[in-house]
Amino acid sequence: MILYPAIDLIGGAVVRLHKGDFDKLTEYGTDPLVVAKSYADAGARWLHLVDLDGARNPQNRQIDLIAKIINSTGLSVQTGGGIRSADDVAELLHAGATRVVIGSLAVRDPDLVKQLLRQHGPEKICLAADVIWQNHAFYIAVSGWQEASDLGLFDFLNMFETAGLRHVLCTDIDRDGTMQGFNQLLYADVKQEFGHLQLQASGGANRLEDLQNLNADGVIIGKALYEGRFSVAQALETIAC
Repeated sequence: MILYPAIDLIGGAVVRLHKGDFDKLTEYGTDPLVVAKSYADAGARWLHLVDLDGARNPQNRQIDLIAKIINSTGLSVQTGGGIRSADDVAELLHAGATRVVIGSLAVRDPDLVKQLLRQHGPEKICLAADVIWQNHAFYIAVSGWQEASDLGLFDFLNMFETAGLRHVLCTDIDRDGTMQGFNQLLYADVKQEFGHLQLQASGGANRLEDLQNLNADGVIIGKALYEGRFSVAQALETIAC
């Protein structure tokens, strides 16, 4: 399992949202480069970097800061936030990103995202399957998690299999930033149906025990690290067992 410590950026500062709500924001520091370097020093190889300014308005993407973090830490960086076009993907890859996370665009223009998968290759694109539970099923959320589409999770993943999809980041929005533990059943169901995909679990990490027996290939941890529930080093030791 790969550990992806997470940094969310607004105005150059490190923040976390509660269930994706910009009105429920907590700031954890003003120097994301220091935070990223601390993760690298603790043994992390990857960083999950979310540009929340870019998510709200792609014209405000913090591309210079993202490039600085990539070039200064030696970490492989998976990044996203407001990816609306092929140019957005190209810009981040040119800045040094190892992988770009695509969310709402995959719902609104699946043909373009399939094209991007084929153009850049499956290692360069991660599909964000951000889900909301309603009507007894998980549906894909769009518009910065503020609304649910009419597209079910499994139908969403099936759409991109023929284009070579390999990496999927699945977030249970109801648990994101809550530190209530991961939705273990959700990830078990996805892996049972799509065992060939590299599945990243996100949303709810609280204790080291949450990382044990997690049916996923990667795990994203943000608030639990900022709140001191455990360290990157402890998390790496736990998932290595």
